Amino acid sequence: MDMTSHMTSHFNDAIDAFKASSRELAEPLSAAVDLLFGALANDGKILACGNGGSAADAQHFIAELVGRFERDRLPLAGVALNTDTSILTAVGNDYGFDSIFERQVNALGRPGDILVAISTSGNSPNIIRSIEAAHDREMSVIALTGKGGGTITDLLHETDIHLCVPHERTMRIQEVHIMLLHALCDGIDALLLGDTL
Repeated sequence: MDMTSHMTSHFNDAIDAFKASSRELAEPLSAAVDLLFGALANDGKILACGNGGSAADAQHFIAELVGRFERDRLPLAGVALNTDTSILTAVGNDYGFDSIFERQVNALGRPGDILVAISTSGNSPNIIRSIEAAHDREMSVIALTGKGGGTITDLLHETDIHLCVPHERTMRIQEVHIMLLHALCDGIDALLLGDTL
């Protein structure tokens, strides 16, 4: 095996994934910025969740909101639902792993808040249940998926936004997801602070 060629193929495949995503997702991504900004401007908050690499993405996204992205600004209200080990283990132990995010959405979510739900397959049971809980709480959902969107596609309402990466490989989907989350942060900052591009 020519390892250099193998590594080069990763760059080429990633470039193709980003190009396809730019064609399909620029418009819903812009709508997602408006949805998030509207919630924050009306004293709402952002809840985010995911499993594995998607958990890291949810935590990263919320850190950019509460801390800062590229420019200094006031902290923005956000909570990553996959970071509190006491809640995760208590709820997982007492109610089952599928309830770990649903329970927190029911506790923390309010009408006008936004749930950012991340699942590369679109089929994660605990993400599905968090979306259902968000709808019960009159929250809108921004779902980041791939692989066609899975079960999550059929759960979303007209007021929700689906950012489904047009790719089948988990690593490519996750790479695009982090760019989408960075773009959301940049868009929010542009509306708050003015566009610098």
